[in-house]
Amino acid sequence: MSRMLLEMQHITKTFGPVKALSDVNLQVQEGEIHALVGENGAGKSTLMNVLSGIYQYGSYSGDILYNGEVCKFQKIKDSEKKGIVIIHQELALVPLLSIAENMFLGNERGSKAKIDWDETHHKARELLDLVGLKESTHTLIKDIGVGKQQLVEIAKALGKNVKLLILDEPTASLNDRESKALLDLLLELKKQGITSIIISHKLNE
Repeated sequence: MSRMLLEMQHITKTFGPVKALSDVNLQVQEGEIHALVGENGAGKSTLMNVLSGIYQYGSYSGDILYNGEVCKFQKIKDSEKKGIVIIHQELALVPLLSIAENMFLGNERGSKAKIDWDETHHKARELLDLVGLKESTHTLIKDIGVGKQQLVEIAKALGKNVKLLILDEPTASLNDRESKALLDLLLELKKQGITSIIISHKLNE
């Protein structure tokens, strides 16, 4: 029997006079790949932004229970400490930095005084191998396509010890082959015990 990993209870979120979420309830079991499917503007991303702390506790009503614990995230770092990582449709990568630099930006390997570049590239290589990306860790982000950039983001999430991976419209800019490869990767991550939530409007996925 799978146990309940996430419960969002009676979530309501407004932006001025606009009610973006109205009494929304969501349950996600551990090890599940769960899809949030709906039209653009339906509130899918807003719900996940509530979950990840982008919209901080107090800016919405309702409760988030993660691993049976009530969570009151004030920022995205709070949710990441719990193993919740969100990958947005607009990828958070710096084009003129290398793959390895992007993967550990703000989470640098080494001491406060000096970055350990050998460790950075070694760890980046290990994580890229997990997602099947053979690109050099020294390659600049601007020199790889969107499909490979998605894999960099997922590898980056694995480096944060992700337990719940949220992907916002992950295949929107990918071709059919890249989309299938990404979805197949999520199945592999599921085997490793990683739970995923995919935001999409593509019913065939």
